Amino acid sequence: MNGRTEPRRFWSRPPAVGAVLTALATAACIGATIDSPAPLDIKTPGSWRRLAPMPTARQEVAVAVLAARVFVIGGLGAGAEPTATVEAYDPATDTWDTRAPLPAPTHHAATAVVDGRLFVIGGYTGGPVSWSPLGTVYEYDAARNSWATRAALRAPRGALAAAALRGRIHAVGGSADGVTGTHEVYDAAADRWAEAPPLPTPRDHLAAVAFQGRLWALGGRRSFTGAQYATVEIYDPATDSWATGPPLPVGRGGLAATALADRVFVFGGEAPLRIFNATEMYEVAGHRWIGKDPLPTPRHGIGAAVVDGRIYVPGGATRPGFARTDVNEVYTP
Repeated sequence: MNGRTEPRRFWSRPPAVGAVLTALATAACIGATIDSPAPLDIKTPGSWRRLAPMPTARQEVAVAVLAARVFVIGGLGAGAEPTATVEAYDPATDTWDTRAPLPAPTHHAATAVVDGRLFVIGGYTGGPVSWSPLGTVYEYDAARNSWATRAALRAPRGALAAAALRGRIHAVGGSADGVTGTHEVYDAAADRWAEAPPLPTPRDHLAAVAFQGRLWALGGRRSFTGAQYATVEIYDPATDSWATGPPLPVGRGGLAATALADRVFVFGGEAPLRIFNATEMYEVAGHRWIGKDPLPTPRHGIGAAVVDGRIYVPGGATRPGFARTDVNEVYTP
């Protein structure tokens, strides 16, 4: 099984090619930056700082932390073409180094780390317009600086999200021939995927985090020009069921999310003709989302990762559509 299916367009239920390309070109020229509508925390907004840029500008990347390094994996590079590039950032020295490339160019993949093992899951290959969804799963061996192929997803798809929860990796949502609510769980010790209750709201370009023993699926969209979701749905492995969580202040796709022990953060994102500079935090005590210091460089197609309590947000695109960047910024809550 090669984990691939037939090529698809990157939008769901495709309209005429010319219309979508026109929308992309227009968005890239005039995309408006949107502030968060959430109430602003003026007492403890946190702060951002610009760091050493990525060696390779990319968007639609997978981002994870392994051994206190921030890995930026694959994505769309020059000419909106897929890349296999893997680079790792060392916060202690503010420097980057290049790691072994993925076995194949991949963008819109998900990534998660479980028991000190880093996995890259699904995504697309092909570009800049016709994309093929992937079911491939790769594991990175840091000691050998190499990649190995693991058991493929049951349902190949890209623009999905993943998070490690209780020693398992949960891969949710994404799209192949239209958006899906597929929810698969990976047992790394057995190298085996199993099906789990589907995400109630099918969507792609969403984010996922493990928080307080549950899986949170945040935001996402139906298509580039279609519905943009503020939806938050929470999976509880104890009951093997989903519940509705506190909706985001505004719907969008292409956002990043991460969690600290007592807080969930979301960053950036895009919607038609709009790009977000949002930094928003879910406040458990107040059961609400609040706005923090905005992302200095509004972006989408990003990931977020935590090292020593600081949140790193590298790469992405600076306008709706294709607009890759090498920006690397860190948020201190």
